[in-house]
Amino acid sequence: MKRIMTVLALSAVAAAPVAAQWAGMPVWNSPKGGTGVTINGDLGMPKSNGTAFGARATLGLANLSLTAGVVSWKPKGGTESATSVGGNAAFKIIGGSLIPVALNLQIGAAHAGAANGDSAATRVTAGAGIAVSVPTPGISIEPYLSITNRWTKVSGSTTTPSNVGWTLGANANFGMFGVHLAYDSEKVAGSTVGTFGIGAHVALKAPIGM
Repeated sequence: MKRIMTVLALSAVAAAPVAAQWAGMPVWNSPKGGTGVTINGDLGMPKSNGTAFGARATLGLANLSLTAGVVSWKPKGGTESATSVGGNAAFKIIGGSLIPVALNLQIGAAHAGAANGDSAATRVTAGAGIAVSVPTPGISIEPYLSITNRWTKVSGSTTTPSNVGWTLGANANFGMFGVHLAYDSEKVAGSTVGTFGIGAHVALKAPIGM
C-alpha cells in the first residue's frame, strides 16, 4: 500500500492540452485545442515532494490533439530520478472561434520506471475538461477545469486502484508563444495530494480561436 500511495503522489491529461499522468506533474489540458505543433516545457512541484522537469509535443488536428512527453522527477530525499514516458489524446466536443466555451474528452497513459526502491508503474487517466476563452487585446487566456479518473498499476501488484482528481489551470498565448499553469488535486487513501505546475510553450501554428 505504501508503494501504491507513493506512485499516486507522484502523478498527474492533461496536457494539454491535455495532459497528462506523468510523475510529478498536473494533468495538463487545453479544452479549446488547436492546430499545428506545440512544444511545451514543464516544471512540476508535488507538495513537499521534490521537483519534476518535463517536455511535451502536441499535434493538433482540428478537433483531435495528440501529445507525447517525458518527465524526470526526483523526490525529496531521493538519490535518483524517476523517468516517465507517455502520451494522451484529447477530442474537442464543442468550442471554436465563435464559441467562448469549449468542452473536451481526454485519455492518457504513462509508464514510470523503477527508482529509489519503488517499483515501476503505469498510470492511466480519463476524463473531461471545460474551458472559457477570455478575450483580451493581444493575448488569449483559457482558464479550465478538468475532472479525471486515475488508475495506477504497480509492477508486481495484482490490484489496480483508482481515484478521482481535478485540475484547475490556465493557458495564456501571446501569438506563437505562451505560458501555462495548473494545480492538480487527488485524494489518495484519505489524504489529499496536491501538485502545482508551470511552464512555457511555443506553437508552430497559432491555436484555434486566436
